[in-house]
Amino acid sequence: MPATIVQRNKKPFKKVKVDTVTIDIIESALRNARYEMDTVLFRTAMSPGIREQHDEFPMIANTDGKMVVGQFGSFIWGFMKGYDGTVEEGDIFLTSDPYSVNGAISHANDWLMLMPVYRGGRIIAWAAMFGHMTDVGGKVPGSLPTDGTTIYEDGIVVPPTKIFKGGKLNEDVLRVVLHNCRLPEWNLSDFNAITAALRTAAARCVEISERFGDDVFYSAMDAMLDRNKRAMRALIRQNVPEAKQYFEDYICDDGLNMGPYRIKCSMWREGDKCIFDFTGTDPQSISSINFLLNEEMFKMFAGIYMIMVFDPQILFNDGFYDLMEVRIPPGTLLKPLKPAALSCRTHALGRIFDILAGLLGQGNPDFMCGAGFSDSPHFMYSGYDKNGEWYQLYQITFGGIPGKPFGDGPDGHSLWPSFTNVPNEFLESYFPLRIDIYETIADTGGAGKNRGGNGLRIGYRFLEPGEISIHDDRWLTYPWGANGGEPGVRSRKLLQRANGTEELLPSKIDHVKVESGDLLIADTWGGGGWGDPLERAASQVAFDVVAGLVTAAGAKRYGVIVSADGVVDEKATEALRAKMRTNRGPKKIFDRGFESIEELKARCKAETGFDPPGQPRFTKWAAVAAEAMKRAEAAAKKGSKAA
Repeated sequence: MPATIVQRNKKPFKKVKVDTVTIDIIESALRNARYEMDTVLFRTAMSPGIREQHDEFPMIANTDGKMVVGQFGSFIWGFMKGYDGTVEEGDIFLTSDPYSVNGAISHANDWLMLMPVYRGGRIIAWAAMFGHMTDVGGKVPGSLPTDGTTIYEDGIVVPPTKIFKGGKLNEDVLRVVLHNCRLPEWNLSDFNAITAALRTAAARCVEISERFGDDVFYSAMDAMLDRNKRAMRALIRQNVPEAKQYFEDYICDDGLNMGPYRIKCSMWREGDKCIFDFTGTDPQSISSINFLLNEEMFKMFAGIYMIMVFDPQILFNDGFYDLMEVRIPPGTLLKPLKPAALSCRTHALGRIFDILAGLLGQGNPDFMCGAGFSDSPHFMYSGYDKNGEWYQLYQITFGGIPGKPFGDGPDGHSLWPSFTNVPNEFLESYFPLRIDIYETIADTGGAGKNRGGNGLRIGYRFLEPGEISIHDDRWLTYPWGANGGEPGVRSRKLLQRANGTEELLPSKIDHVKVESGDLLIADTWGGGGWGDPLERAASQVAFDVVAGLVTAAGAKRYGVIVSADGVVDEKATEALRAKMRTNRGPKKIFDRGFESIEELKARCKAETGFDPPGQPRFTKWAAVAAEAMKRAEAAAKKGSKAA
C-alpha cells in the first residue's frame, strides 16, 4: 500500500503560462538552493566521506516527486511505493533499506532522508538527500563486507521511517539506530547536517513560491521538466538507432574467488522511446557484488551520460523519464531478490557507465568513450590507537577516466564528477597514517588519439596496528579502449611489511592485519584510450613525457620517438609510425585486451600473480523465486487485458 498524503488545502494547482524570463529566474533559484544544500551539509557533517569527499546526493522535486534539480535522480517514487503510512506537514523520513524502496538507494550505508515541502496546507515540492555513512554496524568496520552473503551482515537496515513527525524528532528510533553504529557521533552529525540541508531547501522553495505565487512556481517546474524532455527527445532520435545494439562487460570477481560476472544490455529505439533490456545478465551472486538497480535510477544514469557526452548545456532533471523503458529481469545481478547482500554493489554500479558508453557509441562512434567509469575504489583502515581510542577511515580513491572524442581522460579522477579527494593533510592529521606516495602512474592510461587517464598510486604508511579493507575491480579485465584506442592498465595492491616481506592483495578483501611501519601501495586502473594512437600529435606525446604522464618508452605505443626531456626525433617517429600502420591489424571499435574469458583466465596467473577466479555458483532459490515472479506478473497482465 503506497503512502497517504495529508493536506489541509486540497485545492489543485492551476497550470498557468509562465514567460521564459520567469522560468529562467526560478530555475536559477532552484539551482542555487540545490548547491546551498551541499554547502550546509559540508559545513556541518563530521565524516570525511561526506564533508571532504562529498559522497552525498541532493535534489529538489516537484509535487509528483520528479527531480527538477539535483544529481542522482528522484528517490520519491520508490519511497512513496514502499512507505505504508501518512505524509504530513513537518514530517521528515529516513530509510537505509534498498529493498523497501526498490533500489532508490543501493546499500545500507546510504541514509536517504526526504521532506515534503508545505505551503498553505499543501505540498508545493519535495526535498531529498542521501549521504554515505562511514559505518552502520555489521560484520566489518565500514559495513561493506566483501564476503557477505545476505544484507543482514551489512549492518543496521532502517525501513522507511517517519523520523520527524510534525517537526518533532523521534529520539527513541534514532537512538536505536545510532546504537548499532561504530561511529555514532559521526552518524548523528551527518544526520543533523542532512536535516539542515533539507530544511534549507524547503525554506528556499517557500520563498520562491511566495515571490511568484504557488501556481507560477508549480508551472515553472513543469516547464523545466518539459524543456529537458524536448531536448532529450532530440538526443535520443539523433543518437539511438532503431536497430538493436548489444554490449556486455564484466565484474572481475565476487570476493569469494568466483568470476567474472557478465552484465549484458541491449538498446534500441521505438519512435521517441529508448529501450534498455538487461536480459542475459548473470544471475544474482551469492556474494555482495549485487546491485539492486532501480529503473528510474538507470534512466538517470543514461540521461546524464547522454547529456554530458552530447550536449552538456541541457539542465539535467527527470523530465525525460517516460522517453525510456528499462527491463531488468528479477533474480539477476542487477535485480537481486532479498536477502541478497548489496554491500559491494559499487563495482556493478560503475560498470553500468561503461555499458552505456559501449551501447551509445555504436550508434554514433564519434561520440564513443572508452572504459574507465569502471569502479569507485574503497579503502578502509580501523583499530585502536596508542591512546586506546577507536579510529576508522573510509576513503574513496580515484582511477583513470577514459579518453573522449573531445579530449584526454583526466588522470586519477573520481567516477563521480562532483567528488573530491580527501586531502592528504587531513588524513595525516586525523588518522594514524602517513601518505608516502600520491601520484598518477605513467603509461597506465590506454594509448589513443585522446589518451586515457592514468591510474593513481597511493602509498599508505600505517603508524598504528589495525586492519584494512580494500574494494576494487578491473584487476582481471581491462578498461577497454574505443575507436582504435588501447585498453588501460589493471589495478594492483601490494603490501610491504615492515619486516621486509611483501604480499599481493586481492582487489576485494577484509580483515587484513597491519602493523606500524607497514606500507600499502594501492594502484588503481587506467582509463581506456580513444581513437588511433598514431593520430595523436607527436608534440602532445612529448608534452606528456615531460609532464611525467607517459614515459619515453611508453611513447612508442604512439609511434613517437622522444627523449626524456621532450625532444621528438621526427624522422625516426615517421618511420616507426609507417611500420606500425603496415604491421597492425584492422582498427577495433572495442579493444578489451583479450579475445575470450577463457584466454584471459589462462593468462591470469602470469600477468597478475593470482590464480584465475573459479566459475560462479548461483543459488537455486533465487532462480525459482524469479520464475514465480515472472509468472505472477504475466498472469496479472493477462487479467488486466481481460478486464
